Amino acid sequence: MHSVVAIKQVPDTTNVRINPETGTLIRDGVPTIINPYDIHAVEMAVRLKEKFGGTVTVITMGPPKAAEALIECVEQGADRGILISDRRFGAADTLATSYVLARTIEAIQAEHPVDLLLFGKQAIDGDTGQVGPGVATRLNVPLVSYAVSIEEFDPVKRRAVIHRKIEQGIEVIEVSLPLLLTVEKEIAHVKRAPLSNMIKAASYKPEMWNADTPVQFDITQVGIKGSPTIVGKAFTPAPREAGAILSVAEKGLRESVADALAMIAQAHVVTLQKHV
Repeated sequence: MHSVVAIKQVPDTTNVRINPETGTLIRDGVPTIINPYDIHAVEMAVRLKEKFGGTVTVITMGPPKAAEALIECVEQGADRGILISDRRFGAADTLATSYVLARTIEAIQAEHPVDLLLFGKQAIDGDTGQVGPGVATRLNVPLVSYAVSIEEFDPVKRRAVIHRKIEQGIEVIEVSLPLLLTVEKEIAHVKRAPLSNMIKAASYKPEMWNADTPVQFDITQVGIKGSPTIVGKAFTPAPREAGAILSVAEKGLRESVADALAMIAQAHVVTLQKHV
């Protein structure tokens, strides 16, 4: 049993600031965390390893600092961490990111066949939810998004039964392995790391991959060269003003309702028609 989990180190959203001149995120000096959905993906992979045996590999694309996130995953129970880091990967959109991760997974697959790919449903800094599906498309594996639980998982019979969140409720899907899941936080509650994992993580050093080795990436498909997405502007919305408060005690019900309807009509929220 071999699970590969893709994670991302993101700015702590409680400290996000926008550069007013460039409209981009200010990342310097901002604390970073593992994307919250990704932590639950790692926990799910570790639980499957505890049940069936095998290996959990965690990968991430990012700056050298992202090695910290991989060490944290080893503390959580992962066996192997791979950091894909190169200046040429900078400013990648979801298309370029999915290319790098898919090529990385192909290389891992050649060494050790992969049964399950796990991604958080989205990253809290971009909120696109596109990277996981993009990797599934590139690798031509089944995709189940917004997974909330695994009812059955059989690495021998090569099948799984997954519960996923949809607008109408919960959908239950039977799917063959290997597959890719993008997961919600409900997929697995994160447990406290045992002492043995903490000791292992204290001296662990993730593998470092770049644009040339051990995988030769097509430079035209990575970083800004491989990113057709253009962000025109990012900004912090102005705070909303407090709404008006109408006192029925002061004006009475009829007049208060009339005033409220007048405000609604003035704001062009809905079109009001009088019926005689």
